[in-house]
Amino acid sequence: MHRVAADPLDLLRTRTSAKWRSYDPDVLPLPIAEMDYPLAEPIAEALHAAIRRSDTGYNSGSRPVAEALAPFAAERLGWEPDPARVSCVSDVSAGIVEILRRAVPAGSGVVITPPIYPPFFDLVTEAGARVVDVPLAGGIDAGWSLDLVGIEAAFARGARAMVLCNPHNPVGFVPSRDELAALADLAARFDATIVADEVHGPLAQPASPYVPFLTVSDAAREHGLAVTAASKAFNLAGLKAAMVVTASARGDAVREAFPYEVEWRMGQFGAIASIAAFRHGATWLDGVIAAIDDNRRLLADLLADELPTVRYRMPDASYLAWLDLTALGWGDDPAAVALERARVALANGPHFGAEVGRGHARLNLACSPEVLSEAIARIADAHDRG
Repeated sequence: MHRVAADPLDLLRTRTSAKWRSYDPDVLPLPIAEMDYPLAEPIAEALHAAIRRSDTGYNSGSRPVAEALAPFAAERLGWEPDPARVSCVSDVSAGIVEILRRAVPAGSGVVITPPIYPPFFDLVTEAGARVVDVPLAGGIDAGWSLDLVGIEAAFARGARAMVLCNPHNPVGFVPSRDELAALADLAARFDATIVADEVHGPLAQPASPYVPFLTVSDAAREHGLAVTAASKAFNLAGLKAAMVVTASARGDAVREAFPYEVEWRMGQFGAIASIAAFRHGATWLDGVIAAIDDNRRLLADLLADELPTVRYRMPDASYLAWLDLTALGWGDDPAAVALERARVALANGPHFGAEVGRGHARLNLACSPEVLSEAIARIADAHDRG
């Protein structure tokens, strides 16, 4: 399997995205979910061609992106979304907010599952709802799972929706088909809505295939809406394009109630890049998944050799590693210490959930093996120095 190689560090430092402009030049930046790999050539060529023809106007609507998504999803994900049931939005976060605004009454409880992508806390409140924490069950040693008993109890107490992270950021957990079907049954029993953020789905490792929520059962199709994008798998976050996908009249009613302006907020370059990614990016994506696989295994070896008290479970999807650094004695936010003492930037663990994130940090694996090795060596040296 061909591996996509990360760009060299001196070239990466010329990028102007948040990952490369948020820290001093001596810092290895591994907190923000941007990949260090070069853009897939078919995407780059599609964008260059758009520039050459001055194709920088408004997007032409959801249908072209939806029609590119459908065969990609069918071939790679075992999912056959209906292009007529796809509405584009600017990004996944915006899609989640637009759904929640229409699917749940103001002030309603919405379940999220810490440790979780930090903006989820804010997206729920932005939509006028109230966060209900139901942390994941299990953990680094036993493996992760949805706490279906806790979710049932939250629905029984009146929560009206759940934001499902499938696959899960930051732990890389991929829920099984049975778990998702059981979740859909709970939603049906309590007349709740499941908003499935599935942007990391195409980055699942082959041994742990991601199951799109809308494929698992009639209950999932009735009570679920999916939000996805090419942005995470193909490193296109700055281009602004995502999709809300439905599979029932109930879901359609939510999606069709979006203000017409929502669709216009998708970027023209985001649409062009997404179409190119879905149609022509599969070979590049396979190479990226293989490179991530190498790095997730390399990280296990590096930690065993240099930081054996740090706890880590290899993620089954995406390129984010959730690290338990408690044994280093670096306090509730070890990322702050790693930045100060080791000049390695990690994502603040408590931001993913104050209780479950204490003593933890998230590390981005989508870098070169050399950068990953240097980062762990710096952290180990900082620890050894006390």
